[in-house]
Amino acid sequence: MDKTLSRDGTLIAYRRRGEGPPVILVGGALATAATEAPLARLLAPRFHVVTYDRRGRGDSGDRAPYAVEREIEDLGALVEAVGGRPSVFGVGAGGALALEAQAAGLPVDQLAVYEPPYTPGPAGLLFKADCTARLHRLLSAGDRDGAVELFLSVTGIPADLIARMRRAPLWRTLESVAHTLAYDDALLGDGAVPAGRFASVTARTLVVGGGFSPDTARAASRELADALPRGRHRTLTGQARELAPQVIAPVLAEFFTRHVYAGRAS
Repeated sequence: MDKTLSRDGTLIAYRRRGEGPPVILVGGALATAATEAPLARLLAPRFHVVTYDRRGRGDSGDRAPYAVEREIEDLGALVEAVGGRPSVFGVGAGGALALEAQAAGLPVDQLAVYEPPYTPGPAGLLFKADCTARLHRLLSAGDRDGAVELFLSVTGIPADLIARMRRAPLWRTLESVAHTLAYDDALLGDGAVPAGRFASVTARTLVVGGGFSPDTARAASRELADALPRGRHRTLTGQARELAPQVIAPVLAEFFTRHVYAGRAS
């Protein structure tokens, strides 16, 4: 993997695939560059695809204390390393990071996100506050196992499946990046869609939701799309929290390619 230096001196590891217009994939909670590899391979025949380990994960470094601004700087360093004005696709909390970065001035013209896990509304904000408190208690106690279990349970994974996952080698990998769950939690603020801040998002933005996702997640995706000056919403039938790469790949290819050539024509 290649590496680039973020503003605070943290090394950020990334990998390139394919040739064409640049696209950066931003992973969600507990994800690494390897998590995004299947989608990257599907896009590589048409794009120069970049996957990366967000700070604190995989081959990337980390520095305390964490701040959302540092992750925005990481993404900015990656954009500079890639060159041009890449399109960006973010999943879950990675979508929230991409939006925050673009609102802060990241030079991106096309942006797509899949279900950033905002929880607007009184009940949603209370739920987010409770989850934040529980997560920080677990991480402060060094209970990485419990932090991973909490995250999986609040995303709808049944208890019996979590028990089976604990016995798989993947569990140790998840525990190794459990501390970054606090990073994703910070990216989401109090859980409300930050409409005022996202009024600064200038990129054409596609907000994608899953047709099988909970009603609350689908409503949050629509609220997010409405808050973006150039936002549009699309529902993918049959998809839920675990997005199939073969389903989203043609959607991204069509969206990014169309706007790349539209931008050249103008």
